[in-house]
Amino acid sequence: MTKKIRFMETVLRDGHQSLVATRMSTPEMLPILKKMDEAGYDALEVWGGATFDACLRYLNEDPWERLRTIRNEVKHTKLQMLLRGQNLLGYKHYPDDVVETFIQKAIENGIDVIRVFDALNDLRNLKTSFKAIKKYGGHCQGTISYTTSEVHNNDYYLKLVAQMEIMGADSICIKDMAGILTPKNVFELVSALKKSTVLPIHVHTHCTSGIAEMTYLMAAQAGADGIDCAISPFSGGTSQPATESMAIALEEMGYDTGLDLEALKEIADHFRPIKEDFRSKGLLNPKVMDVEPNTLLYQVPGGMLSNLLSQLKEAHQEDKYEAVLKEIPAVRKDMGYPPLVTPLSQMVGTQAVMNVVSGERYKMVPKEIKDYVKGSYGKSPAPLSEEIKQKIIGDEETCTVRPADMIEPGMESFKKDTAAYAGTTEDVLTYALFPNLAEPFLRKKKDPFYDVPIQNVTIILP
Repeated sequence: MTKKIRFMETVLRDGHQSLVATRMSTPEMLPILKKMDEAGYDALEVWGGATFDACLRYLNEDPWERLRTIRNEVKHTKLQMLLRGQNLLGYKHYPDDVVETFIQKAIENGIDVIRVFDALNDLRNLKTSFKAIKKYGGHCQGTISYTTSEVHNNDYYLKLVAQMEIMGADSICIKDMAGILTPKNVFELVSALKKSTVLPIHVHTHCTSGIAEMTYLMAAQAGADGIDCAISPFSGGTSQPATESMAIALEEMGYDTGLDLEALKEIADHFRPIKEDFRSKGLLNPKVMDVEPNTLLYQVPGGMLSNLLSQLKEAHQEDKYEAVLKEIPAVRKDMGYPPLVTPLSQMVGTQAVMNVVSGERYKMVPKEIKDYVKGSYGKSPAPLSEEIKQKIIGDEETCTVRPADMIEPGMESFKKDTAAYAGTTEDVLTYALFPNLAEPFLRKKKDPFYDVPIQNVTIILP
């Protein structure tokens, strides 16, 4: 019997988020959407992650309108998004009623599959999302934030998936945001999961460390049901392996990918000049295409490495780069081995820089690290030592309940705040997530002249 493996195409979300900071506009996507709908993809990733923020901040686009536009063109292929659980698309916990309403509207506007994860793999932070996805008829893809540590082993992940299955997950994703999932580890993990659950298993990784294609090949041989790839112009580097190349390789090995290779060629031809335009404008930084084996040595995502170097340059301390790289695993151990995914990757990295630059560990501690130690982000994978707690927060109280239980409902308050300019529930949600970006955007959406200074208006007298 022919083995099947299905492809999720990332070019409309993670592909351009990874390479060009999510700057691709809806008009650049629109002409090729019908062809993508005919190519045989299992799903197209079109929303979530940083798309919401980037639409408002850089592209002057309504992210909800982008979703509706894509849904209007794509009639047959599932549309997928990435959601940070209780964080939604932001960097903090939102009230349960905001989470539920957001998911309801995402599904109503065209999303079929919601890949939902928590940065700490704290299932309490996924509870509301899972319930809402099921309530409104979406496909709930429970997601492992993959990492390695003394506590993150196959038994840990098998227990996590078993709990997600009880919570109602329809499929499982192994999300390797850092590109640290090795061929050996993926084979063992996928093999174990295929024995322990009937849920389809999808694998997501990045090319940062140079081993992603080998990882996907071993995932397929272990029985993975799906992999994430990006059409070739937006593949490689900190993005995913090329869709066409993986499809050809797997089909030669006897796998049925369901993909139309001629259609893939047309899709690549469409995106190639768009990539070149980004390159000519300087938005495609050559560094994002570099292979970074240190990712495997230090378990640090490629984007985080470049951010660290940037922080050290600003402080004129570039010579401390290696010391910071060695400090990151130590901080991560102190913090109970959180996976290095947004927002924890930024928090751990900043703390490591502060420890090295100040010359004393935890002499300076950002507010976010203090909140994390208090339990405001959720439960750390491994317990924090009392010594570390004492050094960072002293005798301050810690949160032992689900963090969102401490947050009052917010939708009615957000509706009142936006009554003068929000025309829809979607507008209110945009404000709830990104108030500083949303208010001027929504005011201008309602009144195109609202931000025109009165002194620049020419008054023509009769």
